[in-house]
Amino acid sequence: MILAVDMGNTNIVVGIVEKNRIIASGRVGTDRMKTNMDLLIQIKTILEVFNVKPTDIDGAILSSVVPELTNQLASAMELLINKKVLILGHGVKTGLNIKIDNPQTLGADRVADAVGAIEKYGYPLVIVDMGTATTISVIDKNKSYIGGLIIPGIKTSMGALSNNASQLPHISLEEPKAIVGRNTIDCMRSGIVYGTAAMIDGLLDKIKDELGYDFTIITTGGLSSLIIPYMSHKVNYEEYLLLMGLYQIYEKNQER
Repeated sequence: MILAVDMGNTNIVVGIVEKNRIIASGRVGTDRMKTNMDLLIQIKTILEVFNVKPTDIDGAILSSVVPELTNQLASAMELLINKKVLILGHGVKTGLNIKIDNPQTLGADRVADAVGAIEKYGYPLVIVDMGTATTISVIDKNKSYIGGLIIPGIKTSMGALSNNASQLPHISLEEPKAIVGRNTIDCMRSGIVYGTAAMIDGLLDKIKDELGYDFTIITTGGLSSLIIPYMSHKVNYEEYLLLMGLYQIYEKNQER
């Protein structure tokens, strides 16, 4: 039983993985003011909800895109389970051939996504991860991670719009009633949902033009389920793609 944790800019996702299966998961907000003991209590609480004891856990792996909190979170995990935590980064075996200008700058979350996707779907493939930022990762027909795109996330874009346009309110993100909105709020919802779907569809078409061949499309991230119904491409939604990728990486690093 492995404790897999991913720390993003908005949320910390905690998963318990056993034999390629997610048996428990939960999330808490990423708070840069938290101490390692605060983080320990939060993770322990998630485990208790699912009746998982720290002594049940055989090992742990952490990915983080928040460097200033990485050590605190790793410390919290180690204090909780009394085992060394594998931090995804330079020197960790992933099996991923990264062919970008500076491989060390590739975010740990994108590495884990790619490993998890390749394990289940093979290659070539494109991964769309909709979080604080919407990222698109491309793995070519030679199983190489060749790059991608980084786009402002859906909620990030909504916040910027409301903060910078005096007459546009802060709104909840919901399904639009129609593509043509009849009031300000409906116009904003339609714009962000249909606009995001159309943007991703268009980018996928351009990636195909550049590569010259088809690929499998995987989507993940908390907001994917809202956008997918409005896309024209066939996609495979994987809620726990990143956690499964972390599990695969952990297993690769246990091999003798």
